[in-house]
Amino acid sequence: MNTKVPGEFTTGVVAHRGAFKKNNLPENSIAGLQEAIRLQCEGSEFDIRVTADDSLVIIHDPVHAGINVEETKYNELVLHKLSNGETLPTLREYLLAGMHQNQTKLVLEVKPSGVSKQRSLLAAEKSFELVQELGIEEKVIYISFDFDVIKKILSLNPQASVQYLNGDKSPMELKKDGVNGIDYNLAVFRMHPSWIESAKQNNIVLNAWTVNKATDMDWLLRRGFDYITTDEPELLAKRIRIMKIEAANKP
Repeated sequence: MNTKVPGEFTTGVVAHRGAFKKNNLPENSIAGLQEAIRLQCEGSEFDIRVTADDSLVIIHDPVHAGINVEETKYNELVLHKLSNGETLPTLREYLLAGMHQNQTKLVLEVKPSGVSKQRSLLAAEKSFELVQELGIEEKVIYISFDFDVIKKILSLNPQASVQYLNGDKSPMELKKDGVNGIDYNLAVFRMHPSWIESAKQNNIVLNAWTVNKATDMDWLLRRGFDYITTDEPELLAKRIRIMKIEAANKP
């Protein structure tokens, strides 16, 4: 059973698309990942898509520099640098940059393909194979809005750490399919507060996205979430420290 309880304030900070905001770094850049590691975030989230020649690249939007990612070969995409001069990273480059440390989980989001379901499942399979090749299964959490992607990962390894994003399934429904984590928008948990306790009772990891206000962070912290995903990792770390001090000083 999930043992985190309200009042412990042991929630892990997950930097959304890396710790990019404070230092004006590009989202999903290796520099943002390195900053999340420097901040000792418990996780750093990033997004992958598949190019026309089946390369896995780290990017959130379907378009890069005005070019459709899925319809373009990688050697054409890399001609357009990120704002800090980085080349658009491949998944291999990104994982290699983040694998030689033990603090920060690599939270790998497989973006649904705009071309076909088959392309989404290909991205999931190729990502899983690369993680296996590098021997970093324990450092990676897979997330997706596409439930078929989640099931694909679990078919390859039923013990993989996965978190479903879409917010349309209860913890009990997820448990029946062997899913061990939920990562829903904060609004979903406010609408279904009973799902929080249900997830804990069924040993399902609790995460929420993308939480940038202190009041919202506090609401989740008081309810013993395992992770909170945020564009403001520094603020969330501060809120955790403050709430720990307040709890320790209570008579």
